[in-house]
Amino acid sequence: MQRSRDRILTTHCGSLPRPPELSDMLLRQEAGERIDEAALHRGCADAVAGVLKAQIAAGIDVVSDGEQPRVGFSMYVPLRMEGFGGESTRPSPRDLDDFPLFKERLRQQRGRRNRIASPPKAIGEVRYVGLDAAQAEFDLFKGALAASPQKPAEAFMTAASPGIIATTMVNEYYDSYEAYVFALARELRKEYEAIVKAGFLLQLDAPDFGLERARMFKDNTDKEFLHAMELNVEAINRATEGLPRDNIRLHICWGNWEGPHTHDFPLAGLLPVIYGAKVGALSIEFANPRHQHEYEALRKNPLPPDMMLIPGVIDTTTNFVEHPEVVANRICEAVRTVGDRSRVIAGTDCGFGTSAGNEAVSSDVVWAKLAACHAGADIASKRLWS
Repeated sequence: MQRSRDRILTTHCGSLPRPPELSDMLLRQEAGERIDEAALHRGCADAVAGVLKAQIAAGIDVVSDGEQPRVGFSMYVPLRMEGFGGESTRPSPRDLDDFPLFKERLRQQRGRRNRIASPPKAIGEVRYVGLDAAQAEFDLFKGALAASPQKPAEAFMTAASPGIIATTMVNEYYDSYEAYVFALARELRKEYEAIVKAGFLLQLDAPDFGLERARMFKDNTDKEFLHAMELNVEAINRATEGLPRDNIRLHICWGNWEGPHTHDFPLAGLLPVIYGAKVGALSIEFANPRHQHEYEALRKNPLPPDMMLIPGVIDTTTNFVEHPEVVANRICEAVRTVGDRSRVIAGTDCGFGTSAGNEAVSSDVVWAKLAACHAGADIASKRLWS
């Protein structure tokens, strides 16, 4: 993983807006409809090439395929694994319980329904059988990279962590949560190894660390929640054992949606747990109003010297385009907190295309936001290297 040696590098969290016609095909495929596979392949190839070109034009250094071939950041997993079926029953988030009027407004505003709101559950032994689908995804991205006249600094691909699958696709088969999350780690390892073998950085998406205290574990104690998160860290370490930790990024967030977030678990309580993950970089949201203060937690419990920080300096839930000076200020605060400019890469709070058909930010605004990230990084670099 490259460091910011002579300027602040830029990246994002993986998912990017999909063309509407591609979202439609992916949603119909998820619903079990028969679709034209050739048309889907062409749509994915065109979309991957398009988002790569747009990222480079916006000035993003470390790019992804935008998760264009996937229906959602985690909902692609049941399409590549056996052992899932039915529908999970999950409690509503605690902050939605506190704000029923907002909850109803959110329900009315939701876009086209997909299964991220009603994921399947584990009803049998989980087994990863999706290497062909993963390889097809790699091939599309490699083809786009090879055809691009301008080359990015690095390329990454995302993958759902064992913990986010274990907490959103509830267990109705294994004897314990521990057995379930470790079984997921054993099987998802196949995808993680394949991503690294294909030459990409691996980003593990793990919103469970921030998100699930107020949902899956809302009736548990903090101690019980943190114990489950310790198991999730151990699952990550088992799933990535032997892979170069410098090639692995871990994304932590509190859920990519605009809402009260009044029950988000504080970062200070999470850091001792997530520091146990054997990864090279932590991607953490800091741009939204609920978590802009969280740098104080990092100052009190510093980032381990073998880790980099990818702070969110761009919010992914609103259509405000951040002023580059604001972005620069955020980057400089991150550098002051870490104490080493080379260990900071400017990023986003989360993705811009978490699930097909439900993007919160307009696609044209997304590219303006990413351009603002680049412009802010340029300003910060001048300050930090002057």
